[in-house]
Amino acid sequence: MKATLPGIKNWLKTLSFRTGLIVMSLCIASYAISFAQMLLPISIEAKSILWVIFFGLAKTFQYTSLIIIGKAGITRLKSAIKQLNKPN
Repeated sequence: MKATLPGIKNWLKTLSFRTGLIVMSLCIASYAISFAQMLLPISIEAKSILWVIFFGLAKTFQYTSLIIIGKAGITRLKSAIKQLNKPN
């Protein structure tokens, strides 16, 4: 198991920045679903199970996208956000 995790982490780092953004969008969608399902007319137990599943998926996608994007990607995202917020 100890040898497997670094191998997976290294493989994820080889994926592209665009793939990281796609995984990040899946993260946002999973967060939205994990809380939106509370509005469904189903039992509390079913809501709890759905919340655990979708919140767990969201966290998995979140950390996976951070590994894929890396430090350079985070800097790139911050500069893109600054460009969007820059007044004309």
